[in-house]
Amino acid sequence: MKIGIIADDLTGANLTGASLAKAGFASATIVFGGEVPAVNDFTSICVDTDSRYAPVEVAKERVTATYTQLRSWGADIIAKRIDSTIRGNLGSEIDALLEAMGDESVAIVVASYPDSGRVTSGGYLLVEGVPVQETGVAKDPMNPITKSYIPTVIAEQSRFEIGHIGLSDVLEGKTAIIPKMRSLIEQNKRIIVLDAVTNEDIDQIAEAMADVQDRILFPVDSGPLSTTYARVKTVQNTHTRKYIVTVGSVTSQTGRQLQYLIDKTDADPVYVDAEKLATVTGGWEQEVNRATQDALKKLKDQEILIVTTHSPTSKILPLPEIALKENVTEETLAKRITTGLAKVTHNVISNSDMPISGTFSSGGDVTAALFAESKAQAIRLDDEVVPRAAYGKFIGGTFDGIPVVTKGGTVGDKYTIHKCITYLQAKNYEGSVQDDK
Repeated sequence: MKIGIIADDLTGANLTGASLAKAGFASATIVFGGEVPAVNDFTSICVDTDSRYAPVEVAKERVTATYTQLRSWGADIIAKRIDSTIRGNLGSEIDALLEAMGDESVAIVVASYPDSGRVTSGGYLLVEGVPVQETGVAKDPMNPITKSYIPTVIAEQSRFEIGHIGLSDVLEGKTAIIPKMRSLIEQNKRIIVLDAVTNEDIDQIAEAMADVQDRILFPVDSGPLSTTYARVKTVQNTHTRKYIVTVGSVTSQTGRQLQYLIDKTDADPVYVDAEKLATVTGGWEQEVNRATQDALKKLKDQEILIVTTHSPTSKILPLPEIALKENVTEETLAKRITTGLAKVTHNVISNSDMPISGTFSSGGDVTAALFAESKAQAIRLDDEVVPRAAYGKFIGGTFDGIPVVTKGGTVGDKYTIHKCITYLQAKNYEGSVQDDK
């Protein structure tokens, strides 16, 4: 999946390109009139049209020309990057894309950028809780902002009808957003503005867009929606691959991350009984074998296989008591648990008749156990997906060449594991594009 970003300034182009790179796309930025790099290994190209303060007709011409260039490059998705404080030729540039894409196209406008303090509610853009017209940009000498109601700002330049989906519908998720979108589209609203106050709201909007496949929807935003939509469409259009998520941590933080991943992917985890692994008796082998067989069956029907000791009913084991009973150290029992998880993962990868496209492991002990089981020599590190979560590939052993993301057991918010998996999916798509050349 290739995405082309049409940005009205260079800073915005670079920021969106960097966001796409973090999501696993190979990104580059070019300026208006420049050529797409001849070494065409990119899956994201951002073009700066330098049109924020240009005359309306000039801005439209540049957007149209850039659209044609990106389509020639092979862009599957086109997105319009706008200023996070809604300055510039918003309506005119949206119109240029609607005209270029044809009658079946619809612009989905989300001006929110929660990580930068920009949110929309009731159609109004707020910057750190203040209407944008009351902030410093209101005094911009080139393009002062006198209104905060986004549909009005767009309507001042656009010839198309504008609809609005409020926060109450967005908060209900894509099942509420989709019918609202369809209803507005049937009313010939070619520009739809949506409220959003969190990144999860933007995720729901992106997923709703991806499910409306009988129209050409394109994002108009300051970056987050374009990135999320590109990621969702890539997963939607990539041939089914297999990924294994191995998690041993029993922290509440890990539980939230796993639950979010399960909710987003409908995964059916393989729950390994930590109590049965916390032993040096034959019960360890029995639990590993049981979990392995369960995992191999579930892998056939699932893209993402979760192997974890963190079940909804799991609790912290009294290792001192068990160690005394088993006549071993607590460290020995802790290692037996992580080794058991790694053994299940290793057995699945070794015995599956389907290739594994990527792995994820949470916790240094679990990752170390995977190293030991697979006899890997190293991980070649290539990127940081999120802070303290690294991407690379195994070198040597039975996992040789398999992509992997590792993170600490206490790292991240509830979205982190899901972000890591979607990153793996995007990187795999990038690799398949290069293999096809």
